[in-house]
Amino acid sequence: MEAPVCLIENRRNRLKTSSKALQLLSEIRQPVVVVSIVGLYRTGKSYLMNKLAGKKSGFSLGSTVQAKTKGIWMWCLPYPDRPNQTLVLLDTEGLGDIEKGSSQNDTWLFALSVLLSSTLVYNSKGTIDQNALEKLHFVTELSEHIKAKADSSPEDTDDTSEFVGFFPTFVWAVRDFSLQLEQDGKPMTEDDYLEQALKLQKGKSKKREMFNLPRKCIRLFFPTRKCVVFDSPTKSRNLPYLETMSDNELEPEFVEQAKKFCFYIFATSQEKTLPGGHVVTGNLLAKMVETYVDTISSGKVPCLENSVLALAEIENRAALKDAVDLYAQLMEKNLELPTDSMQELLDVHKKCEEHALQLFMARTFKDDTREFQTDLMKTLEIKKEEYCQKNKAISSEICKDLLNSLSEGLEEKIKNGSYFRAGGHQEYFNDTEKMEKEFFDMPKKGIMAWKILNEFRRNKESVSKTILQNDKALETKEKEIEDEKLKARAKELEKEVQRWEKEMLKLKMEDHRLSQDMNLQKLKEKLVDEKQQILEEYDKMIESKLREQKALLEEGFEEEAYQLNEKIKELRKIKEVVEKPSWLSSALENLKTAIIEKLAVFNEEVIEPVVGRFRNLFKSKSAKT
Repeated sequence: MEAPVCLIENRRNRLKTSSKALQLLSEIRQPVVVVSIVGLYRTGKSYLMNKLAGKKSGFSLGSTVQAKTKGIWMWCLPYPDRPNQTLVLLDTEGLGDIEKGSSQNDTWLFALSVLLSSTLVYNSKGTIDQNALEKLHFVTELSEHIKAKADSSPEDTDDTSEFVGFFPTFVWAVRDFSLQLEQDGKPMTEDDYLEQALKLQKGKSKKREMFNLPRKCIRLFFPTRKCVVFDSPTKSRNLPYLETMSDNELEPEFVEQAKKFCFYIFATSQEKTLPGGHVVTGNLLAKMVETYVDTISSGKVPCLENSVLALAEIENRAALKDAVDLYAQLMEKNLELPTDSMQELLDVHKKCEEHALQLFMARTFKDDTREFQTDLMKTLEIKKEEYCQKNKAISSEICKDLLNSLSEGLEEKIKNGSYFRAGGHQEYFNDTEKMEKEFFDMPKKGIMAWKILNEFRRNKESVSKTILQNDKALETKEKEIEDEKLKARAKELEKEVQRWEKEMLKLKMEDHRLSQDMNLQKLKEKLVDEKQQILEEYDKMIESKLREQKALLEEGFEEEAYQLNEKIKELRKIKEVVEKPSWLSSALENLKTAIIEKLAVFNEEVIEPVVGRFRNLFKSKSAKT
């Protein structure tokens, strides 16, 4: 994108998605890293986002007390040094704008930034003191504006413990910082400064609770946090012209700090993921934006669990369609009909099916009942059968046309009576043998040669018998012997056709078994990865809780530490369930059960109608011929 576009409009305190921005976002099929910035208006948020974009201008900076950015603006760019990822920058409308009259939308914009981001930058001015933390009251309201689980009630405080599993990295950018970073005469890092500012105060008074609340929320919700401080970029009278100023016109310390900030963001920001580790693409992010804004507009609170299930339904259905489309494209590209053997067709089918399955597996998530995977199996089985029938039909037409062409001389002799004489039977037999040899010597006939030849012979049985009976050179006994030879020859050909049909069926059954094995294997690989991701998420949650518990004990908050210990026990129990082998085996069993239920009557309900359709088509063509 050459410039940012508005993603979420804020008109008269109502949020609305931009169809143009969603379309641009939905065209991005790469994983996205989403970096958003929030903070009070007129604090220089847009300048930092332009630096991340590597541009002097883009996001509107403004130079008056009036806030410029309304809603959330988006800029999609190639991620530096990560060719397979896209950087999505979100610049959020300044919070606390007095012109808005209501702060309700500020909270929703903050909540949306949290839900959509991989990295959340909070931008403020001056120092991190009580005033700054009070202005960050939005963080204390997140539990009222975001739900992790569908079955949690507004009073369910445990619901917030799940936030750490999907909340972004939190970066506090302090602008126009003028203090010395030291404590008790010793230098301290920016991160130490933030942690010092987030320390709790003991006491049960209302004042102490209000002091501790934003600090508790930041510590619990954002276990991965970072602080960066910036000197003033230039003299105050030059600030309105910041957008046009070059680095050598700015304060050197500020320029260096801005470089470090960008380096940290680019080095540490990760792909946006959903619970369970599913990587978000631009296309999926567009659906997320639409889902969350629609929920908010309807007066409801976004629920991550419900949103993930809704997104999974949409994405899985789209993945199913794209996988089937890919299969059809690859088959059309790689399959030349007719094939010389059934195995040749099945080999092409298998490769195309594998590519389709890989695409499907990479995109689907939360398909716990394996409904979409079995639908894919069933659909590809139908497609395969259609190609098999089409292969037969094309081969049949070629074989019939070839036999009609090769038998022209034979038909002419039958019509003019050349064979109805003494010695005519042997001549007819020799001509037939010669024609059949020429027929089999012809390449590119396909798999129906034996069957069509058998039909051709059966159609000529009466003619052959008449020629035999009219051959006066043969005695009655000789005619009987020749007749038996003709019958034996016909039986032999019939056996060959039956053997061919059994072989076709055997190959199809084996292919069907291999397809099921491949689906189970791919699912197993996916589940192993998902299991690892889930365990890592629980490890992250447990680790953050333990770290916070340790900090609470050091600060003398034994009661809060004990309460946190109960939640740690719950998380460990859930993790133990996921670690058991039964977690994986039960998921695989779901697919096996779905295969039995959905594909048990597959031949009767699906394959036979397809075969019948091609058989009728074949008959109508034969009648015309």
